[in-house]
Amino acid sequence: MSKHVAVLMGGWSNERPVSLSSGAECAAALRRAGYRVTEIDVERDIANVLLELKPDVAFNALHGPFGESGMIQGLLELLQIPYTHSGVLASALAMDKHQAKIMLKAAGIPVTDHVIASRPEVARTHVMAPPYVIKPIAEGSSFGVFIVKVDASHPPQEILREDWNCGEEVMVERYIPGRELTCAVMGDVALGVTEIVTDLNFYNYEAKYASGGSRHIIPAELKPKIYDEVQKLSLAAHAALGCRGVTRSDFRYNEAAGPDGELVFLEINTQPGMTPTSLAPEQAAFAGHSFEDLVSWMVEDASCNR
Repeated sequence: MSKHVAVLMGGWSNERPVSLSSGAECAAALRRAGYRVTEIDVERDIANVLLELKPDVAFNALHGPFGESGMIQGLLELLQIPYTHSGVLASALAMDKHQAKIMLKAAGIPVTDHVIASRPEVARTHVMAPPYVIKPIAEGSSFGVFIVKVDASHPPQEILREDWNCGEEVMVERYIPGRELTCAVMGDVALGVTEIVTDLNFYNYEAKYASGGSRHIIPAELKPKIYDEVQKLSLAAHAALGCRGVTRSDFRYNEAAGPDGELVFLEINTQPGMTPTSLAPEQAAFAGHSFEDLVSWMVEDASCNR
């Protein structure tokens, strides 16, 4: 009898639309692969829904806080429902960009300098010499990200907007010029390296999810030494935080900084997007894994105590 898979999607984070898209794609692929699938738009009563449904596996297609931060993972552990992607601790660490960078720096992975400051502090004066990037500590999909250019006379005042919902403290980190690179890890294997090229200001929400918002060059046209280093660091970050399943690590590469340039790790995503424009499925396909193969592998890899 085929496994009954509950695809968890939606939720209430800023990334709800992305999660609904990821979940729909994964549910359709799992059905094509022969699984019995129930799609769940996650609400606060999710524990009761799962207790009644009793699925064999929970496929976690949630994005953003709650879905990626260790909370839903902890609930699934309590309910003893095997689930995909990373466990409680790895999810919580990776979602908190500040804590993740502390761990990754200790593991010898090159990260950029940063400070943590309140929104009023960041709006009042430059807390770091421009150019720098302001980003929420625990959000994804480039929500709440500002790039402050070298000639900026004052910080962006939009960070004080009343409808801001990305946390009262933010991360301010040194801006790394150059190329945007990313590499997914599947189990203990680093997939291909992609360069992301966009005509927009940076790889923001629109660039990520709008059709034609960005171009993905795979394999990235890099010196073999740099290509290998991106894969090596992606595996190292995955291991350092104790991640499981599929993750995706993002980098900046400044070719102009010395003979080999400067390669800097930005962040690791424990719930990579699975939409039609997403990078991890594209990298899996480059490695010879169809979308059905990828989601099936994730279901078969699912467990508790991750």
